[in-house]
Amino acid sequence: MQIPYTKRTLSNGLDVIVHEDHQLPMVAVNLWYHVGSKNERPGRTGFAHLFEHLMFEGSEHHNHGYFPPMQRAGGLINGSTSTDRTNYWEVVPTGSLELALWMESDRMGYLLPALTEDKFTNQRDVVLNERRQNYENRPYGMAGMALSAAMFAPDHPYHWPTIGAPADLLAASLDDVHAFFRTYYHPANASLVLAGDLETDRGFDLAEQFFGDLAPGPVPDLVRADASLTASANLVLEDRVELPRLYLAWHSPAMFANDDAELDVIADVLAQGKTSRLYKLLVYERRIATDVSAYQQSREMGGMFQMACTAAAGVSLAELEAAIRAAVTQVATGGPTPAEMERALAQTEAQFLYRLQTVGGFGGKSDQLNAYNTYLGDPGFFDRDRQRYLNLTAAAAAAAARRWLQDAPSVSLSVVPKGRRDLALAGATEVHVS
Repeated sequence: MQIPYTKRTLSNGLDVIVHEDHQLPMVAVNLWYHVGSKNERPGRTGFAHLFEHLMFEGSEHHNHGYFPPMQRAGGLINGSTSTDRTNYWEVVPTGSLELALWMESDRMGYLLPALTEDKFTNQRDVVLNERRQNYENRPYGMAGMALSAAMFAPDHPYHWPTIGAPADLLAASLDDVHAFFRTYYHPANASLVLAGDLETDRGFDLAEQFFGDLAPGPVPDLVRADASLTASANLVLEDRVELPRLYLAWHSPAMFANDDAELDVIADVLAQGKTSRLYKLLVYERRIATDVSAYQQSREMGGMFQMACTAAAGVSLAELEAAIRAAVTQVATGGPTPAEMERALAQTEAQFLYRLQTVGGFGGKSDQLNAYNTYLGDPGFFDRDRQRYLNLTAAAAAAAARRWLQDAPSVSLSVVPKGRRDLALAGATEVHVS
């Protein structure tokens, strides 16, 4: 199982990857910049996500909104920011490929002349409003920030949220964001994938035509930082919620590292889907929880294994914690059953197959090629990534659970209704998130 591709690097450092797929008359343009919130610093957070917005506001030779031309051409368009990268993509009819490439190249090479104080202020306000809507005013919305702040030291690049701190955004100047753009948004820190209805040679010719004359910027140094917990922490956060919820978090392996795939399987076995151990036990059989989830959040410098469980009315978080930790101990000592391994690996196989169904968008073939190229320098890692799971054993999964979960310190976070700290785990320390 593989995604055929050809890769070349332009003289200015831009990686270009072309994948031919002539099933439909459309082409995906997928551009990744190797910059995320981890490339920021304390006091200057939120810039990468802010540029996700600013890049849609026009550049020197198209000083208007980015969406209307693409939509008139029948294209789909979007972008996103994580701790480790920022991506932009378009899926357009084959005849509109040159339009998409011209617009992408113009905002890569000529965004700053059009980035005025008014645009900066307007989009900063949009981001601040997004933070209020998606975090501050959403039930349990600040829990992730509280966990990250507890898991990582204040100077660690994973300590702050991708959306940034309001005080940092308000303190930022236009010169600050210009400097951030010049550092990270240039060909030598980017990877372009063209996937779909085009010939390989034509793809490279077009990439050279539209991007080849852009000036390379300095290749940023890789961000490196270690993180660990010397002891477990027990925290409580008051929120405007009706039911208490318990979060548990552990440090875990980085993306593609040893035990990363194993902990994916452990998360599936514990709390992914209605046949998982904890869903059956807590939600279906004992009815002491309304939901339960677990996932291995693997990132470039290190991961975080997280579990969350919302208490049913009248149920204590201590009862949920005891059940969850008992399930972790059980899977760490006895390992997943053959049936659980079969189910988890079948789900994983289905996810890999799903990624092959589309050429563009989030998770499509163009996105996969760019992810592997950005993080590993190897766009062809798809099948080897899949083999990590196919070669996985129950014994290896159990060993990973012992190493990273059962025998390791963790952060417990009780999110409780305002004024009801008595519903938190005993001895919890109050935490405030801003």
